[in-house]
Amino acid sequence: MTKKKLYWICQLGGWLIFVLFQCVFAKLDGKFNVSFAESQFIQFVFGVIISHIYRNLIIQFGWLRLNTLLVIPLVIFASVFFASLHDYGQYGVESLLNIAGNRHFNTIIVASAIINLSFVYFFWSLIYFLFHFIQNYKKAEIENFKWQASINEIELNKLKSQLNPHFMFNAMNSIRALVDENPVKSKEAITQLSNLLRNTLQMGKNKVIAFDEELKIVNDYLALESVRYEERLKISMQIDVKSSEFEVPPLMIQTLVENGIKHGISKLTEGGLLELITKVDKGNLLISIRNSGQLKESTESESGFGIKNTVQRLHLLYGNGATLKIKNQDSKYVLTELLIPKNVISYESTNN
Repeated sequence: MTKKKLYWICQLGGWLIFVLFQCVFAKLDGKFNVSFAESQFIQFVFGVIISHIYRNLIIQFGWLRLNTLLVIPLVIFASVFFASLHDYGQYGVESLLNIAGNRHFNTIIVASAIINLSFVYFFWSLIYFLFHFIQNYKKAEIENFKWQASINEIELNKLKSQLNPHFMFNAMNSIRALVDENPVKSKEAITQLSNLLRNTLQMGKNKVIAFDEELKIVNDYLALESVRYEERLKISMQIDVKSSEFEVPPLMIQTLVENGIKHGISKLTEGGLLELITKVDKGNLLISIRNSGQLKESTESESGFGIKNTVQRLHLLYGNGATLKIKNQDSKYVLTELLIPKNVISYESTNN
């Protein structure tokens, strides 16, 4: 059942039950007649229409997103206002049909009727707000479960795709070759590999990390790859000092850098250049990664897994505020552009 259909069932059913109770009490009190039945039918119609208008105003002015302490006085005022509108509107229609009687000539009776209807509208508000509170709570739980599930899945997938046996084998072979030739450099490489492993294993603990921490991971990774590729890998970095003010998803930049080496530079006999450039513009962090090579259909297929994870993480963290673009540039390079806003989004349910 759709939310709209459920709303109308509750709306029509609720007011119908209310007027039926009125009729039952009138019957027991000996006051039930044709005019009373007609009056209750008019009350039913006015109740459905006016409470529906009330609901639209709640949505239009965003009352469902307000703090409870602000909502309570607004609901009390609205209940009295719409009860008055209901009572006087109903009386006007009944007057036209000559079934109104003389109840509006007595101030006490009018005030009593408005107070009673105010309680009805207040109870209607209570049910409406309670329904959305429960629904939003469930949505928040679902979003949280989805987030946790996505983080766990991404972490496992990253361990499989990024620190796979092939990568570890190449890294350890490179380090082993250095042990006799350059013991000092081999120790540095082992430390860098240890740092990379530790940070990868801890990536699921935080949604985002400081840009400087991510940059350290990238530097450790590039240092290991430099041992492997030697002069075939040329690295250039231009880091905007304001980048330190941002937080980024763990290992996201490292993943894009790895894609540039794995699917670009490693396939070139003479090797190539990898450039990492960051720039802060209009409150956003723009990260550009340019690597030698060309983006082909086969390359997109091979690297699609890592890119898919990156896009998924960006959407979870920033909604539509972040973008990722990959394209060929000058027939010699592949340009990857990542735009990250300042803040991670907080999920708010849209209420209808």
